Amino acid sequence: MAMTMSQKILAYHAGLDSVEAGQLIMAELDLVLANDITGPVAIKEFKKSGVKKVTGSDKIALVMDHFAPNKDIKSAQQCKTCREFALEQNIENFFDVGRMGIEHALLPEQGLVGAGDLVIGADSHTCTYGALGAFSTGVGSTDMAAGMMSGKCWFKVPQAIKFVLTGKPSKYICGKDIILHIIGMIGVDGALYKSMEFTGDGIKYLSIDDRFTICNMAIEAGAKNGIFPADEVALEYMKGRFKREPKIFEADPDAEYERVIEIDLSALEPTVAFPHLPENTKTPEEWGDIKIDQVVIGSCTNGHISDLRAAAQILKGRKVAKNVRAIIIPATNEIYLQAIHEGLVDIFIEAGAIVSTPTCGPCLGGYMGILAENERAVSTTNRNFVGRMGHVTSEVYLASPYVAAASAVTGRLSSPEEVLK
Repeated sequence: MAMTMSQKILAYHAGLDSVEAGQLIMAELDLVLANDITGPVAIKEFKKSGVKKVTGSDKIALVMDHFAPNKDIKSAQQCKTCREFALEQNIENFFDVGRMGIEHALLPEQGLVGAGDLVIGADSHTCTYGALGAFSTGVGSTDMAAGMMSGKCWFKVPQAIKFVLTGKPSKYICGKDIILHIIGMIGVDGALYKSMEFTGDGIKYLSIDDRFTICNMAIEAGAKNGIFPADEVALEYMKGRFKREPKIFEADPDAEYERVIEIDLSALEPTVAFPHLPENTKTPEEWGDIKIDQVVIGSCTNGHISDLRAAAQILKGRKVAKNVRAIIIPATNEIYLQAIHEGLVDIFIEAGAIVSTPTCGPCLGGYMGILAENERAVSTTNRNFVGRMGHVTSEVYLASPYVAAASAVTGRLSSPEEVLK
């Protein structure tokens, strides 16, 4: 039976010759992930079950990133719960302050996920790892607890949509523009419980960071997962990092797709998602005059080194506009250190921005940049729902690091060409 990339990975981990869309399977997991918000819930369920030991302590990762360093007593207690559980269960992949990062940037960097893997995480953006040719998806904390107990999880095999990417993106177009364009095209439920499979000649122009961003936001189209082929770009990233042997799965030529969508990357413009849905996308001629109060550049979506370089390219020798707060958040300590060595942090601070320790922070309205009543932010994060980053009357405009940095300079929603002309 012909299968997609995702179906082949699921079949392999279920010990089956083939699977088909809609089939229910039980499959062996390579990694189970939780953070300081979802982890305590999973740990509580684990303890309620009466099971004493996790199955495969090396196949569990607990990352303290949403409210760490702790913002208040409640967040401190949540991290303490995870810390004590990690010690009790001898979980080696426990990441806390000083050894931390935003989970979906940290795990690939640490070589804990890679090609052919089957990964679940109690966080919706776990679909990020499809950039490396893995099947990864978000689950609830109860499924996370079951995964820790058994090392397995059940799946309903998804149908797939094939996105054929052609052409070369223009200079200031990156993965964020591509995925926002796609979500604007198909809607926030356009790939509901589907696998978004990316292929085509155009993917050779996409860096691994672009692919992380695209797969990260597959969930914003309702997808079960997003996935790229494990090509030379992905294998080069995994080289010297990935702790297991990559398993490369390719879609069969006659694999069945619900539909096929072709996208010419050379035709794309800077794309911004206006409030209050990622599908509410507009290009520069539609933006109008949108004055802003804050810019956030970071998150699991756009806190990679290439994102910081893009922001620095715009901010170098320029100043953040008066009355605009610019917050830069490297996604991991390794990225933070690299940004320091490359002089990017100097550029940010000299421009009038601040640089934070790695944290999810403002993305979910946690801390490090909460919006007040009627304030507007241009952000490289992945969601702009009502009240997502603060007050229910605040607004979030999702954008690439180029657009975010340009907007920080002008004080209004702006394209990079406006600043660099």
